[in-house]
Amino acid sequence: METFYAEIITIGNEILSGRTVNTNASHIARRLTSLGFKIRRITVVMDEINDIAEAFTEAISREPAIIVSTGGLGPTYDDKTSEGLAKALGVPLTLNENALNQVKTKYLQKGIEITQERMKMAMLPLGAEPVENYVGIAPGIYMERGMIEILSTPGVPKEMEAVLEVFISKFLKKKPSVKYIEANFEVKGIMESALAPFITQLVKKYDLYIKTHPKGYELSNPMLEIQIAGSDKDEINLDKRISYCKEEIKEKVKELGGLIVE
Repeated sequence: METFYAEIITIGNEILSGRTVNTNASHIARRLTSLGFKIRRITVVMDEINDIAEAFTEAISREPAIIVSTGGLGPTYDDKTSEGLAKALGVPLTLNENALNQVKTKYLQKGIEITQERMKMAMLPLGAEPVENYVGIAPGIYMERGMIEILSTPGVPKEMEAVLEVFISKFLKKKPSVKYIEANFEVKGIMESALAPFITQLVKKYDLYIKTHPKGYELSNPMLEIQIAGSDKDEINLDKRISYCKEEIKEKVKELGGLIVE
């Protein structure tokens, strides 16, 4: 089964400083994983043209199916994603008429003039297509480099989510022909280290992704969220594997004296 890899690039000093939690990357990863993509790398870089360009260049060199970036598409001086992407692709930054129409329409409807700063959001790398942003102003950016599809989204979470969905429904060409299924439940009273050897065996047995997410304290009050996930062309077979795996984990938890919380 062919693997469709994806990479995510988050752009913003506020992420690196710890001021803002990187929820965008988590959302993008979950959404792409649900489509059958395998996330190979998540990168966070500063609001600097060279850093942004380098992140795109390195991601492109690994030849994933898609690259999704988030952040840096607004009207302020530190919004530099368009420039960084253009530099990485070796193309000029130009005024995109379709993007300009999208930006103008939203401002003129409110009787707001179009300034140079607002026009900045319509400056896209040559060859790019604007991706409509239905909840904000700055459009996303869609480009292709060889067999790689590239999407840049705004950093405001609601805008990122809206642009990502437009990209998936209208632009994305290469979608894995697989079904993704995930099951989650919680376990109390079992240390992660106690369950670890058994989980390792089940990963090999069922060819699934199994992750134990600690929610409590290993020694005093252990609590785990168990995530079982997989992708396969055969949805029925995948669903059975996940169900069987889930039941085996539950039986082991009971054997170890733990409590299952659905």
